[in-house]
Amino acid sequence: MLIRVPLNVRWRDLDAFNHVNNSKYLSYLEEARLQWMLTMPGQGLDDHVAPVVAAANLNYRRPIEWPNEVMVELFVERLGNTSVSIGHRIIARDDASVLYCDGNVVMVWIDRGTGAAAPLPAEVRAACG
Repeated sequence: MLIRVPLNVRWRDLDAFNHVNNSKYLSYLEEARLQWMLTMPGQGLDDHVAPVVAAANLNYRRPIEWPNEVMVELFVERLGNTSVSIGHRIIARDDASVLYCDGNVVMVWIDRGTGAAAPLPAEVRAACG
């Protein structure tokens, strides 16, 4: 497990159907990835390389209603030379059997100057081990 991040569902996250809008799931996952990156020396970026999201796969399993508290779990699915596939689950904070969303995000580290894929920084590789 890379990280578990508790989040509170906010009123502004709701859509016209009175549940969390599907686009907010991406925001929850982004927040968890940022919290994970803050645990790394240099946050996985420097003047030469930075991560970008290359792909996102979300399986919406059930609606998240308000008020609610969720837990975002991140884990490594695949570690490559220039990328890492980070699996995710959004579950109820107090009941891990309640699954709202699962899937993965592929993050690729790129050379800031050229935009080409760059080797994973050592800190990222170590954090994924």
